[in-house]
Formats: sequence, C-alpha cells, structure tokens
Amino acid sequence: MNPKSQFIDDGQAAKQSTGKILWQLTRPHTLTASFVPVLIGTVLAMHYGDLSVPLFMAMLLSCLFIQIATNMFNEYYDFKRGLDNEESVGIGGAIVRDGFRPESVLRMAVGSYGIALLLGVYICMSSSWWLAVVGLVGMGIGYLYTGGPLPISSTPLGELLAGLCMGSAFIIISFFIQTGYVNGESVLISIPAAILVGAINMANNIRDREGDEKSGRKTLAILLGHKKAVIFLGILFAIAYLWIIGLVIAGILTPWPLVVLLSLPKPLKAYREFIDKKLPVQMMPAMKATAQTNTIFGLLLSVGLFISTFD
Repeated sequence: MNPKSQFIDDGQAAKQSTGKILWQLTRPHTLTASFVPVLIGTVLAMHYGDLSVPLFMAMLLSCLFIQIATNMFNEYYDFKRGLDNEESVGIGGAIVRDGFRPESVLRMAVGSYGIALLLGVYICMSSSWWLAVVGLVGMGIGYLYTGGPLPISSTPLGELLAGLCMGSAFIIISFFIQTGYVNGESVLISIPAAILVGAINMANNIRDREGDEKSGRKTLAILLGHKKAVIFLGILFAIAYLWIIGLVIAGILTPWPLVVLLSLPKPLKAYREFIDKKLPVQMMPAMKATAQTNTIFGLLLSVGLFISTFD
C-alpha cells in the first residue's frame, strides 16, 4: 500500500470526530507527568509564602503545551522514520489510523510550542528572565527527543533527560516562580518525581523493546534486555519511595508525606505485569500502572505537603 494513499483530507477527518482524534493525539494518559510536578512545586512553595494563582496556572498550561508538542513531534517523527503503523500501541494514531496529514500534526506541535512560549514570557516578566534560557533548553530537548539526526529517544539517555526536564525542572521552576529562590528542600523533593517520570519512559521502552531494536534504536531497555530492564524499573520504584521515607527520617519533611505509601499497590502491579509478559499489547496494563504510580504518588505527596503547611 502506498503510504500517501492512506491520508485523507483533514476536512474528511473532521467527520470522524476531529475533537476525539486531537484529544488522542495529545496522549492524555501521559499529561499527568506535567501536571503533578507543577502541583508539587507549587504546594511546597506555600510553606514559604503566599501563592500566586495566575503564575501557577501559567506554569501549568505552559508545561502541558510543551508536553503536548513533544508528543506530537513524537507522532510525526516516528511516522516519518517508519516506526508507527496501524497496529502500534501507545500512540495517538492521528496519522496512521485517522488519516491526518503529517504536516498538520507538525504544525500543531509548533503551534503548541508557540502557546507555551507566550505563557513563558508572562512567567519571565513576573519572575526572572533567566527562566527563558531554561525554558528554551527544555523545549529544545522536547523537540530533539524524537527530532533531529540522533533522537534522544533512540539512546540510553531518554529516561534521564525526561526525568530531569519533566520531573525535577518542573518542580524547581514552579517553586522558584512563587518564592523567588530555589532551596535544598525543593531540589530534594524533585528527585523522586524525576525518578517516576523516568520510570514512565522506561516502561514505554520495555514495551517497545523488540520493535525499537529492529529499527536500530539503543534504548536502555534494549541494552539491559527484558528481565534486567524490569528489575531496573523495580529499583526505580523502590528508590522513589525510600527517598521520601529518608527525607522524613532526616527531619526534612514532616511525616505527612508518608501518605505516598498508599500508592504502593500500583508499582507492585506494574512490576508483576511486566515480568512475565512478552507482547506489547500484554504489557499495556503494566504501562498504565506505571503512569498511575507517578500520578497517585505525586497527588498524595502534594496532599502530604499541603497538610504539612498547617503543622
């Protein structure tokens, strides 16, 4: 089949519920990876002063649009490299299943970056223009994750950079724009968030390991092999929870953030679901449980930090 023949006019796609297609293209199940770190950083900032709701909303929307753009770049470049097809799991599918033209997806990605940039200008005007440098670097990494001559997603660095940019950086910046400074507590609390965002990336690469290897990628999951990659994922989960316990024992946090332990069934489920599965479709429940671990852990940590403000 000629790949070009599968593309229908975007006006035709509108008849197939364009809103639903666009919603799926954003990969909504991944967006909590942006929402949760912003929430954590903002709630932590409440320990040190008053909260600016407009800045919180601007930061939240900016981070969401950066991630949406990254997801769209992913959709576009994975298609261009022949990595996605109608049977691919974990993708938006706007191009290979719904007939959207690749150029339309690329334009929407650039447009999402444009919205994030405008929000970023407001954030910088209200805090520091140094954030413009940080933001542009983050947007560059988002593009280079699947774009450019050597996509980050094809290397063993995907988990690390995803965790640092969408976990640690989002928390630290969210804290900074509310307080005007960065302290040790904000950095330390960002570590488990970075780990769990990286874990989402790791879970995705475990699921796609065989297909990625055939396409010439060298992800960490490929280098480790299935069993060792799943064990490594389990270690990431353990470190995230032990980190919070350690901060409480050290007196850096009150005991309230230990409420994150209520989310433990999710990473345990993810580990069990991954360990004996081989087919990508069989690993989807494990992928879902990994993403839910990040979401529930982050929300519970935010609740614990919020309650701590009254201690």
